[in-house]
Amino acid sequence: MCEEQGGSGGAGVGRRALFTAAAATAVTLGGVSFAEADDDGAQQDGATVSRTVSGTLEPGAADFVYIPVEVPRGVRELKVSYGYEKPQVPAGTQGNALDIGLFDERGTGLGSDGFRGWSGGARTEFTVSAEQATPGYLPGPVRAGTWHIALGPYTVAPQGLAYEITITLTKGAQGRTPRPSFPPERARGRGRAWYRGDCHLHSVHSDGGRTPAEIAALARAAGLDFINTSDHNTSSSHPEWADLAGDDLLIVLGEEITTRNGHVLALGTDPGTWIDWRYRARDNRWGAYARETRKRGGLVVPAHPHGTCIGCNWKFGLAEADAVEVWNGPYTPDDEMSLADWDNTLVAAVRGGRADWTPAMGNSDAHRDPDVVGLPQTVVLADDLSRQAIQEGIRAGRSYVAESSAVEVAFGATGGRGGHAGIGERLAVDAAAPVTVRLDVKGAPGCTLHFVTDQGTLFTSEAVDGSGSGSAAWHTTPSYAAYVRAEVRHPATVEGLPGALAAFTNPVFLGG
Repeated sequence: MCEEQGGSGGAGVGRRALFTAAAATAVTLGGVSFAEADDDGAQQDGATVSRTVSGTLEPGAADFVYIPVEVPRGVRELKVSYGYEKPQVPAGTQGNALDIGLFDERGTGLGSDGFRGWSGGARTEFTVSAEQATPGYLPGPVRAGTWHIALGPYTVAPQGLAYEITITLTKGAQGRTPRPSFPPERARGRGRAWYRGDCHLHSVHSDGGRTPAEIAALARAAGLDFINTSDHNTSSSHPEWADLAGDDLLIVLGEEITTRNGHVLALGTDPGTWIDWRYRARDNRWGAYARETRKRGGLVVPAHPHGTCIGCNWKFGLAEADAVEVWNGPYTPDDEMSLADWDNTLVAAVRGGRADWTPAMGNSDAHRDPDVVGLPQTVVLADDLSRQAIQEGIRAGRSYVAESSAVEVAFGATGGRGGHAGIGERLAVDAAAPVTVRLDVKGAPGCTLHFVTDQGTLFTSEAVDGSGSGSAAWHTTPSYAAYVRAEVRHPATVEGLPGALAAFTNPVFLGG
């Protein structure tokens, strides 16, 4: 499976050790020794010593490959740089992609306190010390013991994946690790109101091209009231947002947990929370980590469930989900598939007589220019602009998704003796009672308005005029429609396919 050989500078890579981890497959290779770094000549403050190792991972390599590094006493900084070959491959065949991260002397076990960072394939080198660390990594003491470089061979070419890693230690006294501060959990807000947010954003702390400051500025420009941070597999950005929040912008903290069988947002976790991602659906570990996410204050939101990138398609099911990201970035056919799948879960819930259902949301997944922050955005009815209130609104499904802050939606159902139910609520009337469903929109010129039920789309309006404001009403009964949700769609551009969404709502349920 793996071939490893000693590198330049006399790197001591011994016989490899193989094991299968409790979750996903893993390999631990022989260790890299810095024993001579304890010699008197290498004790001088600022002195550096490097080791280079190289090897080849064959097709079918383990999900994670760990290279132990014996770190001696008296080290103040650890630096890792790496590279790997990217040979040409036949058409339709995946080439090489190698992710990288770091665990300290506390170990590599699932959920280990030893996690010190992950950059995936976003950078070719990183540095860790007590005072600071490369984005994606956590500052902290460089203590003596066995550290591990974690390699994630995302894809391996038929020729194999040849890599080379250089580890450099700098001697000296440990510095002081800064005490982190985090954004406040509440902004001024407007009391009970509709608040706009984007909960899937990437910064330079993972594979994004924007700093937290740039993202916060774009969020304000997009008319957002809140954002959730979601860098891949790391919490390193959490302290960077403290000074970027304000009365006009709530910043909640999270992570995009990027497994080999799909991605999921840990939305609004406690500051500094890191949730492990090193498992597959077959490992039966997901439920425990979903519960850990909630225990640490977050919501569990599978992201882009029909995403087309390798490993992006969600394979863990929705049993543990608090919501699901149905619309991800500019509207595409995979979003249409996610919308249809989500609607099927609503049908299953009402036909099974279940009160539980999974709300939908939408986010931009913006990484870098020209990705648009707030395309789309989730608009949440919340009691105030706070982490808890926003999470409660998302979990209850009191929300709709819009392509921008220019689009506003009001949707609800009336019936019985003055009864009314809004988005995410239930209108409790008899099965034969007449019900009127009404949708009002702004900012949607040329769009059509649709009412979708457990039987499918049962009403479609004429196109909204150039003012962008339009309304539609429809009459039904709970026996005919167990729920109704609204869609606002642009004109179709491909014959036989629906137009892209401008907005859609969570359902209003009808009946007792």
